[in-house]
Amino acid sequence: MTESAELYQIPPEFNGLRLDQALAKLLPEFSRNRLQKWIRDGQVAVNGKPAQPRLRLVGGDQISVRTLTPTTIAPPAAEPIELDIVDEDEDLIIVNKPAGLVVHPGAGISHGTLQNGLLFRYPELAGIPRAGIIHRLDKETSGLMVVTRTLLAHKVLSEKLAEREISREYLALVHGWIIAGGTVDAAIGRHPGDRTRMTITDGGREARSHYRLAQQWPHHTLLRVKLDTGRTHQIRVHMRHIRHPVVGDPTYGNRTGPPARASELLQQTLNGFKRQALHATRLAFDHPRTGLPVEWQQPVPADFQRLIDTLDQEYRDHHDTPA
Repeated sequence: MTESAELYQIPPEFNGLRLDQALAKLLPEFSRNRLQKWIRDGQVAVNGKPAQPRLRLVGGDQISVRTLTPTTIAPPAAEPIELDIVDEDEDLIIVNKPAGLVVHPGAGISHGTLQNGLLFRYPELAGIPRAGIIHRLDKETSGLMVVTRTLLAHKVLSEKLAEREISREYLALVHGWIIAGGTVDAAIGRHPGDRTRMTITDGGREARSHYRLAQQWPHHTLLRVKLDTGRTHQIRVHMRHIRHPVVGDPTYGNRTGPPARASELLQQTLNGFKRQALHATRLAFDHPRTGLPVEWQQPVPADFQRLIDTLDQEYRDHHDTPA
């Protein structure tokens, strides 16, 4: 990357945000970790002076960032991508993201993302940071996401997300028999030997997941998981940590195969499921304009439902617990 300096002025609606938060909105194509590294390395200045990530900004502040070129910060292109819109109003769009769809452009990915599709269907989102996207789902995770259509909604819901006032519930099919719900409270950070993976580490960021039983079979459990935090791969890492990896997870699944003596149908269904069995099923928060509680729920997609139906069929006449 050719080194140069880019200058940004903080808009009034960013007033009170930390420097790292503001940069994440201004430069959505870069990870939060990379932006924080630039700040720590002295490549970011506020009003001409080096600053720390937690510096609170006010409207009108000038931020200069070295290492960027104009082509690096080109906005994503609008593309005609089919989107499943669950609901929308003048402030919000609720999207049911399918598995296989990347949320926004990043390293090596510039086209074919949810963000590209949103910009085509809602051109006005070009004026909202990251086209209104305030949270992400992994590429192979399906389910509900909220997209903001106005700067006010973006500011309010970004703050609610940071303050853990947006309720997100997932359905996760995991390996093994879990007898009761619980909480995983274990910090998550980048894996030291593989930068594409996350791991439990004392030096990581706080991460907390609450799970409860939804359905049980002798060798699998369907969990409802609620997040207090939203770390990268959080549910997948936490489930591996308690030795109940998510079914189909190619990264954290420990190559767990079908149970012994499984029928041919169950073996085929489990082996043919090539993504993590994880679905964002419920989203709830107070509406950014009215302040009234709003909620959406979305059932699992067809491939996930086939897994559940096959497990039901496999154990319909067997009520034994695992040995």
